[in-house]
Amino acid sequence: MRANSLALRLFLSATAWAVVILLITGIVLSSLYRAAVERAFDRRLGVYLRTLVADVASPEETGDKFPQSLGEPLFELPLSGWYWQVTRIDSGKNEVRASRSLWDGGLPHLADSGVVAGTGGSREGYVAGPEDQRLRLVERSIDLGDEGQFLVAVAGDAAEITDEIRNFDRALVITFVILAVVLLLTTMFQVRFGLAPLKRISESLAAIRSGSAERLQGNFPVEIAPLARETNALIDANREIVERARTHVGNLAHALKTPLSVMVNEASSRVGDAFADKVREQADIMRDQVARHLERARLAARLTVVGTVTDVAPVVVALARTMEKIHRDKGITVGIDAAEEARFRGERPDLEEMIGNLVDNAFKWAQSRVAIEVACERLAAGANREIVRVVVDDDGRGLSPSEREQVARRGRRLDESKPGSGLGLSIVVELAGLYGGELTLGTAPLGGLRAELVLPAG
Repeated sequence: MRANSLALRLFLSATAWAVVILLITGIVLSSLYRAAVERAFDRRLGVYLRTLVADVASPEETGDKFPQSLGEPLFELPLSGWYWQVTRIDSGKNEVRASRSLWDGGLPHLADSGVVAGTGGSREGYVAGPEDQRLRLVERSIDLGDEGQFLVAVAGDAAEITDEIRNFDRALVITFVILAVVLLLTTMFQVRFGLAPLKRISESLAAIRSGSAERLQGNFPVEIAPLARETNALIDANREIVERARTHVGNLAHALKTPLSVMVNEASSRVGDAFADKVREQADIMRDQVARHLERARLAARLTVVGTVTDVAPVVVALARTMEKIHRDKGITVGIDAAEEARFRGERPDLEEMIGNLVDNAFKWAQSRVAIEVACERLAAGANREIVRVVVDDDGRGLSPSEREQVARRGRRLDESKPGSGLGLSIVVELAGLYGGELTLGTAPLGGLRAELVLPAG
């Protein structure tokens, strides 16, 4: 899930950057193309302007300073959008000669709008023409000395520029949309391909946790290999720590066992001595407490091991057959219904100790029958959590609710005639609790006691 979330974030980030970059690139390209189209249009207008300037500067023998035509049909067609105009601007005179296409209209002067002349003395800009047409206009002032001063202007329909730019923008949008789709598909592929090793690591860690693997296996890219290597080193270090903890627990148990045994033996040899009885009583309590806490420490060390899983069915069958042999003189029949797929997320010795205590207790109290059922279930409250349910029934006398509460306490026995220390069910309760499970006692359909053990599934 985390890998998928990272892939989604990378994909969205890459998508956002791609969209921003394409948008900026599109704006820049559109602006550059607009400038290029305007320059080309201005060059076209400049050709007509130079022709007009030449006609004005070199009049025919008639002395007429105003040209008749430029040889372009559009300048003859009324309101065609293509116009020329020559205005004499020297003092005392205001003669205007314009193309026939202007009809009764005229062209505004860019000089009056404050447009500065560029290289070559020409001015370029957009103006409003007849019928509110949008025109691109180029004008130039010429001074012929005694022959007069003239303002020569040529204008063309700006719709050609607009249409050209619009067509380019449409093609640009289509091209960029196709490019964006290709980039997104490429990015998606790269993200998936690039994060595939992380997904493999995630799946391998899940396999280690479930017990189907012990280490990260396979070849990883150079960028991911250190992560896999350090993860394996961490798993190995964890196992070493657990093994050392087990060793220390065992050493401590042996170190305390001998002094306590000596104290109990010495106290037992002094019969009738109140002090000796007190020492023996407290020594037994110490021995019980030491055993209890050492067992908890041992279990806590086991629980830190990653990837330990045990098949439940073989353990149940083996324990049932063993108990049949031990209690063969009672002629007890045992029925086993164990799901083969049931797996316990924990170590086999702990499972054997829990189920062994329950089965042993059932055989002790049963009259003729013991039933054992093992099922693997998924909890309704947590869809991702599975449990193993072990139910042990007998046809003995059963227990009342108050008796069930007592037998689950450490060292409590209801019938001193039965062998045992009274620690069996309490050990099961403690072991199950350390693994996150629980033991409940109830009434079996066979008439005796039902012991229901719930443990995490592997």
